[in-house]
Amino acid sequence: MENSPQHIVVLGPGGVGGLIAALASRAGHRVTCLASESTADVLRRDGIAVSSAQFGHFTAPVEADTTLREPADLVFVTVKATSLEAALERLDPDAIGDALIVPLLNGVDHMTLLRERYSPGQVTGGVIRVEATRPRPGIVEHASSFADIDLASSTTDRARLDQAAATLSAIGLGARVLDDEAQMLWAKLSFLGPFALSTTVNRSPIGVVRTEHADELDAMIDEAALVSSAECGARFDERARQLADALGDAAKSSMLRDAEAGRPTEIDAIGGALLRAGERHGIDTPVIRNVMTRLQPQQSS
Repeated sequence: MENSPQHIVVLGPGGVGGLIAALASRAGHRVTCLASESTADVLRRDGIAVSSAQFGHFTAPVEADTTLREPADLVFVTVKATSLEAALERLDPDAIGDALIVPLLNGVDHMTLLRERYSPGQVTGGVIRVEATRPRPGIVEHASSFADIDLASSTTDRARLDQAAATLSAIGLGARVLDDEAQMLWAKLSFLGPFALSTTVNRSPIGVVRTEHADELDAMIDEAALVSSAECGARFDERARQLADALGDAAKSSMLRDAEAGRPTEIDAIGGALLRAGERHGIDTPVIRNVMTRLQPQQSS
């Protein structure tokens, strides 16, 4: 089935979702993007134009609507965590059929929300590694030399995940299926949490954080490792430090970019998730809590 045309739906055709939509369309799949009326109008008229060193420069036609009206095979949820609940109004549980739902969001709490709204057997955990932005509707700039997706699920049959990974590989993305959903999600959050919080609270790229705020970053990585160990039985502090060290000096988190642009940030989905998980297990996270406190005035400014 992965080589036959499928109906692929993208809820939130921003940088990540737009890239997936365009690649799937170019590969011959039927693609429907769900967005606001104004964005849907642009996508229906102009398609999605991609600029990528990896995938080239191309424009792919897509269908677009404000709500899903026909069953799908694969549904990618690629909105920001701050707009997830509102966006899900576009994705009626009665309309999706037996689609596999793949959320590619930051944090971990969205998995509970999705499994409460849709059949748990249809929802898989997903993590994407990519740098892709949407300067305006219908335009995607893919800056990284990679675009890789991991899938793992505690509720979905492995065969469905293997099939989805094969589809993703066929359209040009790196794709693999992992064995443990919780470890996959917490491996990401254990790095993303300290990286996003430290760059945003200091309004600085990672090079400045490594030089001027290294102790704070290091302490948050330690605290996140304690929480992840309690949540999923594994700690990822060594991996998180390696990733932080490997980033170019100018690298910024998406949270910092949102803060600089005056957009709502995913502070609750990222930092809040770490605090809530720590509280569940009686683990003190004083540095993360301090940073979250310092970030609150930035949220309201």
